[in-house]
Amino acid sequence: MKASDFFTEIEKKRIQEAIRKAEERTSGEIRVHVELSCKKQDVKDCAAAAFARLGMHKTKLRNGVLIYLSIEDHRFAILGDAGINALVPPNFWDEIVDLMKDYFKQQLFVEGLVEGINKIGVKLKEFFPVMSDDVNELNNEISFGK
Repeated sequence: MKASDFFTEIEKKRIQEAIRKAEERTSGEIRVHVELSCKKQDVKDCAAAAFARLGMHKTKLRNGVLIYLSIEDHRFAILGDAGINALVPPNFWDEIVDLMKDYFKQQLFVEGLVEGINKIGVKLKEFFPVMSDDVNELNNEISFGK
C-alpha cells in the first residue's frame, strides 16, 4: 500500500474541505501529511522533518500547523510553528491529540482529522483572525510521503 491510498478520494475531499472551512476564519495555515511509517523514535521528529520539507515555516506570521500521520506505526503528531506556539496554552496540542486519538482508536480517521482541524481552526481564529489581504500561503491538499 502507498500512503496516498490510505484515504479514498471522497475522504481526501472531506479533509480538504475541513481545512478550507477552518482557514476561512483565520490567516493560519493547516496541512495534513501522511506517511507509511516513521523511522525515528519520536514521531514528532518525523513530523518536524515533514514540516520543513513542506515549507510550513515560511508563512508570514509563522502560524502554520501540521497534522502528521504515520499509518503503519499507528502514530501521529501535531506541530505548530513558532508564531502559534508562542500564543496557545501549553497543553493545547495535547488536547487536540487526545480528541483525535479517541476517533483513531475506533478507526474513524477522517472524522478524527475533521474534528481536530475544526478545533485547530477555532484556536487559530482566536489568535490569527482572517485579514482583508489574507492569501492562502499553503495549499490545502493532503501531502503524502513514502
